[in-house]
Amino acid sequence: MFYDKNNIFAKIILGDIPCKKIYEDDSVLAFEDVSPAAPTHILVIPKGEYVSFDDFCKKAGDVEVSNFFKVVQKVASQCGVSGSGYRVIMNHGDDASQTVHHFHAHILGGRNLGGLVQGDIHNR
Repeated sequence: MFYDKNNIFAKIILGDIPCKKIYEDDSVLAFEDVSPAAPTHILVIPKGEYVSFDDFCKKAGDVEVSNFFKVVQKVASQCGVSGSGYRVIMNHGDDASQTVHHFHAHILGGRNLGGLVQGDIHNR
């Protein structure tokens, strides 16, 4: 899959679409999700052109990968969900319902999020 330079996250990185920034450095941007699924719902994206988790892991350097995950933790702490708990979600590909093909992580928290997935996974 190729990287679409016109995806919504690419436009947010360029400043063409506004966002409520939580954190930014040279390689990572974190901002509030416009359709939150929990009281705290933050998106964390690398500024590089990575389609998916696999693409990011294959193409990004060790420093960039490490920084990305350190930022996820820093943002969760900054948003006050570290103590009570939070979930980090990264969807990869169509079967995982990845809708924006720019690698990103969701940080969800601020309430009890329930089980990992809906349905009984033990009877599948």
